Amino acid sequence: MSGESGSISQMRAVTISREYGSGGGEIAKRLAERLGWHLVDHEVVVQVARELGVSEEEAAARDEHVESLLSRILTSMQGIAPAVYPAIYDESTPVALFTNPEEYREAVNRVIKGAFAVGHVVIVGRGAQVVLGDRRDVLHVRIVASLERRVPYVMRREGLDEHAARSRIQSKDHDRERYLQTEYRRHPADAHLYDLVVNTDVLDLDSVVDLIVLALERKARRLNVSERELGPGAGLAPYSGRPGDLRPPYERASGKV
Repeated sequence: MSGESGSISQMRAVTISREYGSGGGEIAKRLAERLGWHLVDHEVVVQVARELGVSEEEAAARDEHVESLLSRILTSMQGIAPAVYPAIYDESTPVALFTNPEEYREAVNRVIKGAFAVGHVVIVGRGAQVVLGDRRDVLHVRIVASLERRVPYVMRREGLDEHAARSRIQSKDHDRERYLQTEYRRHPADAHLYDLVVNTDVLDLDSVVDLIVLALERKARRLNVSERELGPGAGLAPYSGRPGDLRPPYERASGKV
């Protein structure tokens, strides 16, 4: 167990992308608790919003899809953030009020990269799977579930009726898709953005945490493996014979069977 913990300690972050109502936020929380890592999610934004006199309702309504709130937070955080996240902010680079999408996106990127620089963080949403996509010492996870399973989850957790829960899921999913497409030109359902995609229709949340911890440990083992030795073909011998559906180029061109 100590060897597993030692290898995991080499990893700097886990990003969690989630369909609304799939349990992704709860999984991220349990994962951070299991690892003893810091959770970076909407609760951080809400807490900063409180310190700035912004309502939780405004934070929840605008998080991940409206620029103005984060712009205000980042502008005001230059006085409080260094004590909280010393690696995120450099006093020589003052935070400005962002007035266009490009500046806003760069601000979000700096926050995500700053959290990564601190290390041992579980980052929920905010396009972190794209921003940190080239880092081998980050595990990228996507949590999904069928709409039929997500509706009861939201009904139970948020005290909504079926129609309201379904509408909320569709609205939140739409906001998240639009956010990633607008800011990063990627779709959150693109499986190539992730190391692991887990469906919670049947698996319980603690089992999903187990899977993520296992994947984190296994990816940590690959940190020092050269690029040419990565991929599904690494260490495999050639097929003993030619696959039956593989035809020479001339046969494909002539249409021979």
